[in-house]
Amino acid sequence: MNKEEPKPRLSRESLQEALRIFEFIRPYRYQFVFGLVLLFLSSSIFMVFPYLIGKMLDVAQGVVVDFDLKRMGVWLVAILAVQGVISYLRVMMFATVSERGTADVRKALYQRLIALPIVFFEKSRVGELVSRLTNDVEKLYNTLYFILAEFIRQVIVLIGGVALLTWMAPKLAGVMLATFPVIVIGALIFGRWVRKLSKKRQDILGETNTVLDETLQTIHAVKAFTNESFERMRYGRANDQVVGVSMRYARGRAVFAVFIITMLFGALFFVIGFGMHLVQTGRMTAGELITFVTYTAIIGGAIAGLGNFYTELVGAVGATERVREILRSPTEFEERPQTNHAAGRLTGNIRFENVHFSYPTRPDVEVLKGVSLTIPSGKKVALVGQSGAGKSTIMQLLLQFHRLSAGDIRIDGTSIYEYGLESYRSNFAIVPQEVILFGGTIRENILYGKPNASEAEIIEAARKANALDFINRFPDGFDTIVGERGIKLSGGQRQRIAIARAILRDPAILLLDEATSSLDAESERVVQEALNNLMEGRTSIIIAHRLATVREVDCIYVLEGGQIVEQGTHDGLSAIQNGVYSSLAKLQFDKVDIAPKMEA
Repeated sequence: MNKEEPKPRLSRESLQEALRIFEFIRPYRYQFVFGLVLLFLSSSIFMVFPYLIGKMLDVAQGVVVDFDLKRMGVWLVAILAVQGVISYLRVMMFATVSERGTADVRKALYQRLIALPIVFFEKSRVGELVSRLTNDVEKLYNTLYFILAEFIRQVIVLIGGVALLTWMAPKLAGVMLATFPVIVIGALIFGRWVRKLSKKRQDILGETNTVLDETLQTIHAVKAFTNESFERMRYGRANDQVVGVSMRYARGRAVFAVFIITMLFGALFFVIGFGMHLVQTGRMTAGELITFVTYTAIIGGAIAGLGNFYTELVGAVGATERVREILRSPTEFEERPQTNHAAGRLTGNIRFENVHFSYPTRPDVEVLKGVSLTIPSGKKVALVGQSGAGKSTIMQLLLQFHRLSAGDIRIDGTSIYEYGLESYRSNFAIVPQEVILFGGTIRENILYGKPNASEAEIIEAARKANALDFINRFPDGFDTIVGERGIKLSGGQRQRIAIARAILRDPAILLLDEATSSLDAESERVVQEALNNLMEGRTSIIIAHRLATVREVDCIYVLEGGQIVEQGTHDGLSAIQNGVYSSLAKLQFDKVDIAPKMEA
């Protein structure tokens, strides 16, 4: 992920590391081996055609009398039929390997991605990760399906052709082969350079996808601020960078193609001239010369193909580096101490003990500075304070999104890091300020809280969330499509769907992150009623900027600068002269609400 890291060289170690990606074709190794056998047979049969063409010419001229053209024609038809069957089976074998193998790579990448710790996503951009799952895997697919097979085919053709030429006419073969070392060395040097350009191009493509993803996700803000032109320019600049790198890549390939063509055709013309001299002096028949020239052209094409496919292969190595980087990244399960202590159903007694914390992306900034607090089971607690005080951080630490710098968090008397992570998190549900729904139906979004819930449970959860009435007003009811990120629903409706999801989950500990702060008064009233149903009988932690929503909680913790500076009930904290909470309350509660109390 760090673009400042030195790029690995195309060494034996890097190739061995890159080849580990082919472990994904291990389940299909029999198809792969069978495909290679068919590839060898297909290439070998192909090498028979130039020989038959030369023989047919000699038969036509009467130089060879052991064969007749009719019988040779029958042989050609039979060979073509066999070649067709073998080619069909070979393509199907490699298709099976490439399609299923790359599908397994995608699944493994996705499985690894969603298991990575939160800090990985804080350091990454969505567009870049999407690029790894699309562009890089597509490059691997092309390698498995086409490039690898063609590379092996060209190697077989090259070796077989050189052997035949050396057997037929050693002198002519020596002239032709004199160009081979130069071309191979050029291919190796060029391939190393192309590999770097390929990896750079993939990185820039990832940045381009990031711009696209960010623009589409924030399209409302783009249009509201009339920044369409700015976004067009930003996307245009990213694409211009892709074009710049791609053109450098294309120019290099073009120069290399000119180099190969010049060398090959220069040698070919010399070989033809020398061969004609041998025909003229009777040391070679015209048919043998045609066979030799045809083999020479085939070998030339194989060499050119090897150079081209070699660059494609090393380009694929560059793409697999990015894929393997994710596959090597430790998941959050692997990073934490392993434990078999299942959390079960927690009662929800929470205790923070002198907790210190700094985000891994900002290790020099301490967000929490010795926070200690106690939340009894079944109680409702609010966290208030200015932005940046550490409220959301407390929730993230409870969910084990990050490790503490110092101190401990204990639930039911046990450190949260001693519980199995999955069973531990199954005790939580969260209703965030900005609810983002999945693009399916209302039913699917509610079921996310408990995928195996019955229809009756879904309906009951919607009823308790005050969502059943508006759901039933839709023509499709629970099968209504909510649109991407829930865009077809209002803010209040999305909140109530999220609450229904949390109710269905039936958590021991509920986290509410400013769940009503973005709603109008009527929506807030309905949502707050649903939240009260949800909080009933379970430990609830509420982050709130609007203090009117936390008047009824059991305890309020006031944070400032990463420390708890006040705690108590709403009435008790409001009575503290010049207190942090009372100052916040005076700023928020309108004069209409305060005036009657002053008159009394």
